[in-house]
Amino acid sequence: MKFSLFAVVAALAMLAAGCGGSSDGSKVALGQGQGGSTGDTIAVSEKGDMGVASSISYPTTIGSVGTLPGITVTGSGTADAVPDVADWSFGVQSDAGTAKDALAQAADATRKIVDALRNAGVAKEDLRTEQVSLYPRTSNDGLSVIGYSASSSVHATVRDLGKAGSVVDDAVKAGANQVYGPSLRVSDNRVQYRAAVDAAMDDARARAEALAARAGVTLGGPVAIVESGGGYPVPMYDRAAGAAEAAVPIEPGIDQISAMLTVTFAIS
Repeated sequence: MKFSLFAVVAALAMLAAGCGGSSDGSKVALGQGQGGSTGDTIAVSEKGDMGVASSISYPTTIGSVGTLPGITVTGSGTADAVPDVADWSFGVQSDAGTAKDALAQAADATRKIVDALRNAGVAKEDLRTEQVSLYPRTSNDGLSVIGYSASSSVHATVRDLGKAGSVVDDAVKAGANQVYGPSLRVSDNRVQYRAAVDAAMDDARARAEALAARAGVTLGGPVAIVESGGGYPVPMYDRAAGAAEAAVPIEPGIDQISAMLTVTFAIS
């Protein structure tokens, strides 16, 4: 059973008063708990009927046990990377009097787009169907169905940016009337991410050194490191207007790979 510091002291005081000065040899000791000054304990020792000493410790709730002194900071770092992959979405919409005909026309157009993409050098594993939809078209008053519209889209990953413009042209010539992209990204950013982590660690140490100097303490080595995740901004999707007129130029630009670390440094 746990007691508060006040309750234990009061109970022991009453016991001492009633027994005429602790004639049974019991005693109360108030001291520090585990971890130095992180908490106090009350130790009660007394002799039982057989003359054997027993002890019970009642820890107080003052402070926290096991907390080490230190400085905790968050450091961030970035590394530049040039995107080498472009993701595109090519779609088609077909209208017909019946749902069956609308779906058949959309399917036929989609096959032609896929064939054009394959002939343009896009690997089979870099093509996937994004969506297929069908919905009725109604009259102006909305009371009757006058036909159906079917749409289908294919996602294509172009790994040679030099060919991205011609790939778009070929897809449009094959019948794609809905084109979205590019979404540019880095296919493998592990090297750049490691560089960003190094920069984040340097930043964290610089911040900790500044705080240690201001506080008049000596900074030690890191005792805890938490990786807060990282990544890089993905370019916005843009509609590829005018793709059928000429090969679309693709400028990859530069992305920044980011890393963030929360580091605790020991101090003395």
